[in-house]
Amino acid sequence: MRGKWRLTFQVGFTYIGTVIGAGFASGQEMLQFFSVYGKYSYLGIMISTFFFAWLGVRMMVIGARLGADSYQEFNRFLFGKRLGEWMNHLVTIMLFGVTVAMLAGTGALFEEQLGLSFHLGVWLSIIFAYWFNLRGLDGILSVNTFVVPFMLGFMLFVVWMGLQQGEVGPLWEKLPIRAEPHWLIATISYIAFNLVLSQSVLVPLGASIRDEVILRWGGWIGAIGLGIMMLIGNMVIQWHLEEVLLAKIPMGWVIAEIGKGIQLLFLLLVWGEILTTLIGDVYGLAASLRKWVSIRTTWLITGIFLLAYLLSFVGFSNLVRYLYPLFGYCGLGMVFLLVVRRMPSY
Repeated sequence: MRGKWRLTFQVGFTYIGTVIGAGFASGQEMLQFFSVYGKYSYLGIMISTFFFAWLGVRMMVIGARLGADSYQEFNRFLFGKRLGEWMNHLVTIMLFGVTVAMLAGTGALFEEQLGLSFHLGVWLSIIFAYWFNLRGLDGILSVNTFVVPFMLGFMLFVVWMGLQQGEVGPLWEKLPIRAEPHWLIATISYIAFNLVLSQSVLVPLGASIRDEVILRWGGWIGAIGLGIMMLIGNMVIQWHLEEVLLAKIPMGWVIAEIGKGIQLLFLLLVWGEILTTLIGDVYGLAASLRKWVSIRTTWLITGIFLLAYLLSFVGFSNLVRYLYPLFGYCGLGMVFLLVVRRMPSY
């Protein structure tokens, strides 16, 4: 019984780690998708949490029932053979785009917050992610089980410090500072963006575990954990919204106000969360590309990282602001079909 609960929490933490990457941990996603909408951001977070739980579980269970070792089988089930192939190509492009954003995020983290080289941050991330990718799903489960609880605990500590310093204002009275797109459209885009990318890990994870009780509980644990972290991140950013509006790493600016030691610990955790998403995305990319090209996995992963490194100079905040919403709109069809499609049988 203890082993089942351990695996359940591993599933939940892996779900959280798959969603929380450079954009989330740095505060950029909270800022762009929620915080700028003032009091409406809290409604958006509640809606997101519910759909992450419901649809994340459905995705894993479908993966288990199909025995799918990559997102390709999942998309063929949802869209049919012909449209499913087009969706697989789109997801591959999206995963690569987010891989580029993760590397750009590590570069921005090292450059803006630590005063170190952009390239140093990128290459250290590539080395660690490469090593964990060679371990497959076991590597993804182990790194998330280690990093995610620390990040959740740290965010609770940050909000506690804010409460102690009397930074809490009437958050429910905050007016939006951005009118377009509508807050609900931004929320739906955020849900679609994260779910369509999470399939690269959640689908094969479901197929690997297959125990639907574990998958359902793990999905809800992951979604509730995400909701708590979204709520905390949004609150903290809204306390300092004017100051962090143009920052590449908004949460880093906030943490710097608490103290240097705390800031360094936070930046280490942000880097860890970036790695969890980077590892998952590259794992999904490699699993998909292996079906199209017949080269060794090590060379395939190396090629993905090298090309992503060359494109990471576009800039992290630009990628989050423009690329992520575009990917979210592209994923709306998958979310709709995930809602209406009848579950497959074993």
